[in-house]
Amino acid sequence: MRLLTLNLLRSCNFDLNKLRFFCSTEKVIQPKGEIQKISGDPSLIEFHPSWKADEETDLRKQVLRDMRVIPDFINETEEISLLSEVEPQLKRMRYEFDHWDNAIEGYRETERQAWNEQNSVTLARVRSVAFENGIELLPHTHVLDLAPAGYIKPHVDAVRFCGDTIAGLCLLSGAVMRLMHENSPDYVLDALLPRRSLYIMSGVARYQFNHAVLSNEKSVWRGGKLVKKRRVAIITREQPKKPSDII
Repeated sequence: MRLLTLNLLRSCNFDLNKLRFFCSTEKVIQPKGEIQKISGDPSLIEFHPSWKADEETDLRKQVLRDMRVIPDFINETEEISLLSEVEPQLKRMRYEFDHWDNAIEGYRETERQAWNEQNSVTLARVRSVAFENGIELLPHTHVLDLAPAGYIKPHVDAVRFCGDTIAGLCLLSGAVMRLMHENSPDYVLDALLPRRSLYIMSGVARYQFNHAVLSNEKSVWRGGKLVKKRRVAIITREQPKKPSDII
């Protein structure tokens, strides 16, 4: 019966890796230990002119608290090590242009649970900075490879697949992430995600704003063109809330 089901899913072009990812019941708990309170660099966040300096002050403060970009979070050696572990699998895949929820163009993606010793240490540092003690994490780390011409459309990550906090390492290339308030589209901000930086999105930034990684046609940072090359993101996510916990 199990073999029949798997063959049926394959015949429908269903991504079996994604099925295992979403159906996994294994728990990964952020261990007890000292939380490293590292603030993001506010110079990497730019509010569009539609924000008035004397308006929505509280919302601006909340965004700066909940959308953190930490430059140079990893060094070149750590970047090379992470890439060397994921490249063999990514190279066997082709770039896709028909994402399952129409959110991404020009991408390859996979999930990874086991990492070598060096990369495990790096990702443990990500968890220590991005997640509170005792938080339950998704068991697989998401690896998203954007082609130079690839981009991510505006979206809010579905609460059925992802919890309160998302933390992503940016490898190979910088990019501009744009956030737009879901109910007040005049409130727009850009976040520069430099190569080897870590971004942490939670709270107001996670739920009240959609986010996108801009295409090269639209990618501008403070008036200057920013060309995104191939970019690999290593993303750790919190477990989604149980239905009974969602208000």
